[in-house]
Amino acid sequence: MGHERHAPPESDAYHPPVSSPDVIVSERLELWLASPAQLAALRGGDARSVAPQLNATLSDEWVADVRWLAGFRLLQVTDHPDHAPWLFRAVVLKEPRTAIGHVNFHGPPDDRGVAEIGYSLLPAFRGQGYAIEAVRAMFDWAQREHGVRRFRASVAPDNERSQHLIDKLGFVRIGEQWDEEDGLEWVFETA
Repeated sequence: MGHERHAPPESDAYHPPVSSPDVIVSERLELWLASPAQLAALRGGDARSVAPQLNATLSDEWVADVRWLAGFRLLQVTDHPDHAPWLFRAVVLKEPRTAIGHVNFHGPPDDRGVAEIGYSLLPAFRGQGYAIEAVRAMFDWAQREHGVRRFRASVAPDNERSQHLIDKLGFVRIGEQWDEEDGLEWVFETA
């Protein structure tokens, strides 16, 4: 059961989306905004109903990775429906069409106009440039659609991959914080 994959129906009629509020498109990826119904399904571990909507394969590993976050983001969207565009997006690889991770902001920009990014990729898809591509696409969307110019990232001190990624994006360390879920994190912002 751990290797089960929930695939979309076979169809020759698939047409890739263009960037829209619901799907941010980059060179190799599509970042699909999850609806409240999709978040609820994922929270419950139901990939069968979501896979056809994304026209992508959703592995049990991916569903297990996103269940908690989907439930958390569903609570945010329920409390603040206007925050939805900033929250959970499935990272879908265009070829082969499969979900490889997720990316989101923690919410809309704060009172200083800073938006905090969060992301995760399944281990098999790390080290191939997908994370930086997804994060750049999110930053481009936030700048183009909402005028956001500053971004934040919180990274565990031992997470060298994420530290390398944010270094490439021009982040500088501004402090540290304690996260109840993740423990000590270093806080970075763009200049």
